[in-house]
Amino acid sequence: MTTTAPSPTRWSDAQLDEVFGPVFARIAEGAVDREQHRTLAHDEVDALREAGFGALRVPAELGGYGVSVRQLFRLLIDLAAAESNLPQALRVHWTFVEDQLRAEPGPDRERWLRAVADGVLVGNAISEPGVGAADRYRTTLTRDGDGWRLDGTKYYSTGSLYADHILVAADLDGERKAVLVDATADGVTQHDNWDGFGQRLTASGTTGFAHVYVPADRLLGPGYGAPGRTYATAYLQLVQLSVLAGIARRATDDVAGWVRHRTRTYSHAPADLPRHDPLVQEVIGRLSSTAWQARTLVLDLAGRIDELLDAGGEDPDLLDALELDTAHAQSVVIPAVLDATTQLFEVGGASSTSEALRLDRHWRNARTISVHNPLIYKLRSVGDHVLNGSDLPYAWSAGAR
Repeated sequence: MTTTAPSPTRWSDAQLDEVFGPVFARIAEGAVDREQHRTLAHDEVDALREAGFGALRVPAELGGYGVSVRQLFRLLIDLAAAESNLPQALRVHWTFVEDQLRAEPGPDRERWLRAVADGVLVGNAISEPGVGAADRYRTTLTRDGDGWRLDGTKYYSTGSLYADHILVAADLDGERKAVLVDATADGVTQHDNWDGFGQRLTASGTTGFAHVYVPADRLLGPGYGAPGRTYATAYLQLVQLSVLAGIARRATDDVAGWVRHRTRTYSHAPADLPRHDPLVQEVIGRLSSTAWQARTLVLDLAGRIDELLDAGGEDPDLLDALELDTAHAQSVVIPAVLDATTQLFEVGGASSTSEALRLDRHWRNARTISVHNPLIYKLRSVGDHVLNGSDLPYAWSAGAR
């Protein structure tokens, strides 16, 4: 497995755009066709792998780009505008890399960061069907010689069909653990049976583990749901907000491009051409402004993550402020994008519902990504914090060793 080798030691936004802009453009060309035929984006993931996209945060001395968190999220928004499924599919990959960056220096840390620089991607298998919370697992680890055996079934295995390794949450004698499993290991079965009406190409289906052997060095740590403050809940939420920002931008581009060449209008319309119609212009203006708002909030918070991690990543005040403001951003971005991607159909009547255009995918994808962490729970926790000083909820620890 090889990737394009980075050359500069410090990458500017313009240099990154030169590398990834053409890749994103090629990915965008096939977005509607993939949506219509439910074609998983294997070729597109391979193109990202070849360009070294998964190694954006890996230090240059280990073969990566060494970019900031803000630069990463800037590119995630651009990728989401090209294909909204892919940043979500890589969501856990980024926190896996971040955990390795924050791990103690040593051979394990260097091994995994160099593997990512060589093109390795990490998916996840955390949630389980029929289990009431994300930290209750029927998937189990049992001792087998010097290693372990993994058994269980996972759902929402986002990105795993595109990945080389799968980060799996399991129970070990009543304790939560994270293990890293080869996606092609004996006993691993994967199914593209995610049946949501949006984000259908994230490879978020069912993964089964039947007596899968796990070497001792693949037992990583406490796993999802470990108590305590962590940067990663805000980080993971921000990936979803970057998807929404990208959806809003692509919706703006798609609708504006369609309206720009449209000649049919209505007898009671205030202009002869839709692009000159002030009502249509207002809809496009709302879409464009929503995309700008979402992008601005995501990049501001990504810069805050940089500041937090540069300060060691443990400051409780910085962590709480980041968690609160990410929840605030969620409460602003979600309704704005959902409203804008609903109102976009006002620009063209029934013609705008054509399946050839697939403008409906923008709302469906936005609606689907926004309910992965339902806003009602975030709003309640924010209200409780404001009124009663209650602790903010944290929910993630992928377990850097």
